[in-house]
Amino acid sequence: MDVLERLKERSDTKCELCSSGKSLSVYEVPPVSTGGIDGSILVCSDCLSQIDGNNKMEPNHWRCLNDSMWSEHEAVKVVAWRMLSRLKDEGWPKDLLDMMYLEEETLNWAKATGEGLSEAEKIVHRDANGAVLENGDNVVLIKDLKVKGSSMVAKQGTAVRRISLDRENAEYIEGKVDGQQIVIITKYVKKS
Repeated sequence: MDVLERLKERSDTKCELCSSGKSLSVYEVPPVSTGGIDGSILVCSDCLSQIDGNNKMEPNHWRCLNDSMWSEHEAVKVVAWRMLSRLKDEGWPKDLLDMMYLEEETLNWAKATGEGLSEAEKIVHRDANGAVLENGDNVVLIKDLKVKGSSMVAKQGTAVRRISLDRENAEYIEGKVDGQQIVIITKYVKKS
């Protein structure tokens, strides 16, 4: 039985957030989902488009979290916590967040995407021109860089594809140059 079928069985073929039965799909909960049934939830298209940020948030749609936040499944609780955190300025979601309890490991999973932090608290990676960098972006080196612990020099103009961000430090990103994974300082790259 595949993940979709197992999630349908677990949720009685309803969205695990709002209980809608239309346009259901599997949503793997980021950042590093374990996949499978423990790292995924079954969601409707309305919930999915707002989770991904494709549609404007409809606060009243998310009043359903009053029920789903008590789910026995960790992945459902993580998404409920994230959506409540996004909406906390509405008032009522803040009350639900105050009532919600997550084990430390689950709370860390929920916070791993930066949800729940104010804009001032989030670590923002910017290139030499001030453009915001995201995981998966492509950048170009604007200066020759000597790679520490190696005789390699990464040349100016080298493209670094699919970078990953250092969640602890806004000045560091990682990427592959000539097949070697290296740490790069953001002030020496520009987004391509």
